[in-house]
Amino acid sequence: MPPATLPIRGRGAVSNASGRYETDRREVFDDGWTLEDPAPQQLTTVLMPEKARTILSRNDSPDIGFDRSINPYRGCEHGCIYCYARPAHAYVGLSPGLDFESKLFFKPEAAKLLEKELSKKSYTPERIHIGGNTDPYQPAERKLRITRQVLEVLDCFNHPLSIITKSALIVRDADILGRMAARKLAGACISITSLDRKLARTMEPRAATPEKRLEAIRRLTEAGVPTTVGFAPVIPGLNDHEMEAVLERAAEAGAVGAMYVTLRLPLEIKDLFKEWLHESHPDRAAKVMSLIRQTRGGQDYDAQWGSRMVGTGPVAELLNTRFHAACRRYGLNREREGVDLTQFRVPPRAGDQLSLF
Repeated sequence: MPPATLPIRGRGAVSNASGRYETDRREVFDDGWTLEDPAPQQLTTVLMPEKARTILSRNDSPDIGFDRSINPYRGCEHGCIYCYARPAHAYVGLSPGLDFESKLFFKPEAAKLLEKELSKKSYTPERIHIGGNTDPYQPAERKLRITRQVLEVLDCFNHPLSIITKSALIVRDADILGRMAARKLAGACISITSLDRKLARTMEPRAATPEKRLEAIRRLTEAGVPTTVGFAPVIPGLNDHEMEAVLERAAEAGAVGAMYVTLRLPLEIKDLFKEWLHESHPDRAAKVMSLIRQTRGGQDYDAQWGSRMVGTGPVAELLNTRFHAACRRYGLNREREGVDLTQFRVPPRAGDQLSLF
């Protein structure tokens, strides 16, 4: 498959095809410009406020370990080509391609909405997962501080949480996460898909370097935050050979557990990934896609509950065997303590009548 256009420096997707709900379709054409000609202006990121009515997203998926999550941002500037959240951009009339990583939405009222929802008399606490869709530590988070404000609310309410990211910016919030972890209310997961800087740069162009992510595990561990490593996604023929090395380095940095997910290619991600693969790794594109199909019953993707996260068949079974063997070898299969739901409370507000009992 030839690339639809020349790749844009610092971006993951090669193209910007229309979302699946749009009646119009973008068409790429050859205008005669080549790599020898002056480069056009780089694609800039646009941030737009989103007027959300609620902040908690709920799900009843049987193979996801949480039933509620918070996503302070929609879209992700990290530009990971494999990101399963890309298709969601089609719901707002934007492309899951370059739009997803350059036209981002943020929720300025996230903390206030969360405080309101947690204060309802009908609310029952369960662990809230932060970053279940897109990364909660976007580059813009340095200034917007929306994720930190959400953490401050959860800390105030003694509400348990888990958080996942591939950004070293999470270390900024080690103070909150550390004191919540001391009360058995918080845990973190750092995603590391490769130790190869070149591969990481093309596959996750604006995410933190692998070394920065390992340092984040180390810093969080030092702050008392139980931190796991996510080797996700595993891409057979591309990064699967690094599984043991990533888990070993993460364990050395202090990780207490690990998880993995085999590459998923639903909806638009399928074509975006193939496009990127043929552009970045033309020598192994056919082999990689063949191995992926071997984990998905001969298809590019199989969304079957129970197997969509790890796949099926001999290739998937070998990955699973290797993963569990490495976890035993590096001590990443230890029993982990659960979060404490009993501490949850709605903090008193100014003017509230004090209880006599």
